[in-house]
Amino acid sequence: MLVHREKEKMLNNNDENNAAGDGDGAELNLGAPPPFKIADIRNAIPKHCWVKDSWRSISYVFRDVVVVFGFAVVAAYFNNWFLWPLYWIAQGTMFWAIFVLGHDCGHGSFSDNPKLNNIVGHLLHSSILVPYHGWRISHRTHHQNHGHIENDESWHPLSEKIYNSLDFMTKKLRFTFPFPLLAYPIYLWTRSPGKSGSHYHPDSGLFTPKEKNDVVTSTFCWLAMVVLLLELSFVMGPIQVLKLYGVPYVIFVMWLDLVTYLHHHGHDEKLPWYRGEEWSYLRGGLTTIDRDYGLLNNIHHDIGTHVIHHLFPQIPHYHLIEATEAAKPVLGKYYREPKKSGPLPLYIFSILLNSLKKDHYVSDTGDVVYYQTDPKHL
Repeated sequence: MLVHREKEKMLNNNDENNAAGDGDGAELNLGAPPPFKIADIRNAIPKHCWVKDSWRSISYVFRDVVVVFGFAVVAAYFNNWFLWPLYWIAQGTMFWAIFVLGHDCGHGSFSDNPKLNNIVGHLLHSSILVPYHGWRISHRTHHQNHGHIENDESWHPLSEKIYNSLDFMTKKLRFTFPFPLLAYPIYLWTRSPGKSGSHYHPDSGLFTPKEKNDVVTSTFCWLAMVVLLLELSFVMGPIQVLKLYGVPYVIFVMWLDLVTYLHHHGHDEKLPWYRGEEWSYLRGGLTTIDRDYGLLNNIHHDIGTHVIHHLFPQIPHYHLIEATEAAKPVLGKYYREPKKSGPLPLYIFSILLNSLKKDHYVSDTGDVVYYQTDPKHL
């Protein structure tokens, strides 16, 4: 058994699709343990990058909320079918920006005050129908186990066995554009294939007994937002609420699924996934990918600067770029420079489509594995 395992590791390490060349012609295996420790990266990041400024964080919330309400007022005032599509895209993007700030609250990078984080997080996430604590807890699990095939929580690969157990329609929906970009609400209710539980239910296996009250609170806030939307439908009419809120919500979901998917898929060199003793927090975090979104980088709070965020989620979003630049000399080839975007990140759709065609499942065995392609899906 041990001999078989060592042989399997050697085969994985020699896979030419999983190596990137360095400057002298030597090859770097992206699945091999890095020659540095996480403390080396931490020490390279300036101390002020760890400082959380509550007022600065709140200023971003104020900015985004003003823009959201401004867009809604302008759209309702003109009520023009030429402007509605522009409004939907812009407002859906702002809903995504609101989510990112609530995401910072969930990580505690918004401020050093847990009560402030939870209050702002609930207000922001509930407003876009996200159960704050339910998501916060599962997202923490994702960060703590990223890159681990069984223990990771979101956008982790399916094992070959689970993939083969899916019916034809499920496979088509999961790997055919645009359906994967609509997955988030389904994930909140039922999680991913092979996992069970719900982000809304306090008895879900996602949560410990001590976290049940938090989950109940978030589900109640979520329900309050649903009731508010229903009341607005009686006051304004369901079509108006659909135009002002419903369609932007769908655009927000598509942004969330697109960005989070591309943080973990679609690099030119296939990136490893781990099992057993091969996994570590550092090695898992290094398989994330930074993305450039052009003019949108500032709008959605530099969430594309993802590698350092994954390793150190307590760093505020407004310090991520500087922290990344400081860490690059330590990371070396283990950091993959993102492709530069034009003003609008249209290039990301070709990356998404290519990944959906190729990244289907990983082997049921092996401690360092890579995505494989189902030829029947092509």
